[in-house]
Amino acid sequence: MNVRFFRSVGDPAALPRDGLPEVGFAGRSNVGKSSLINSLVGRKRLAMTSSTPGKTRTINFYRVEEYLYLVDLPGYGFARVGKAVRESWRQLIEGYFRQSRHLRGVVLITDLRHEPSPLDLQMAEWVRSLSLPFVVAATKADKLSSAQLPAQLRLHREAFLQRGAEEVLPYSAVDGRGRRELWAAIERWTGFRPR
Repeated sequence: MNVRFFRSVGDPAALPRDGLPEVGFAGRSNVGKSSLINSLVGRKRLAMTSSTPGKTRTINFYRVEEYLYLVDLPGYGFARVGKAVRESWRQLIEGYFRQSRHLRGVVLITDLRHEPSPLDLQMAEWVRSLSLPFVVAATKADKLSSAQLPAQLRLHREAFLQRGAEEVLPYSAVDGRGRRELWAAIERWTGFRPR
C-alpha cells in the first residue's frame, strides 16, 4: 500500500483542497492514535509515536494510494499543557470537523483496558451531533486476558452504541486484531479497498 505523509495543519484554513475523502482519527492523548494508523497501513514509523502525551499538536494528513487521507488529530484531555494550548487544540479540532467538506467518517480511539472517559463520551456525542458516521476502535485488546476482554468490550459497546457508533471494534496494533474490520468501515465511508 502506497502511503505517505502529506501535510501538517495548524490552521483549518490550510486544509487540503483536492477533494479526496478524509477519515479522522480522534482520541485522548496517548491512547495510541499514531500506533493504530501505523498498524492499519502496515508501516512502523509513518505516524510518529511517543510515550509523551500531547506530542501530536497539529492535524496530520497521510495520503493513501492517491485516493484518501487518514487524518491524525491532536489528542484531547492532556492536562500538562496550559489552558491556552488546550483551548487552541480544541479550536483546531472543532475547526477541522466543521470546515472539512471531505470528512467521511471518524474513528474514535479508546483504551479497552479502561472505562470510556467522560471526554470520550462527549466526543462521541459531538461527532453524532455533526451527523458523521463513526466507529470506536478500542485499542490495546492484546493486553487483556480472554476472561477480561468480553466484559470490557461489553462496557464499551453499551457506552458508544447508544451514542451513535456504528460499531465498537477490539483493536490491537500488536497482533492486528480489528484491522480488517476497521478497513471495512473505511471502505463503507470512502469506497477505498486496500490491496
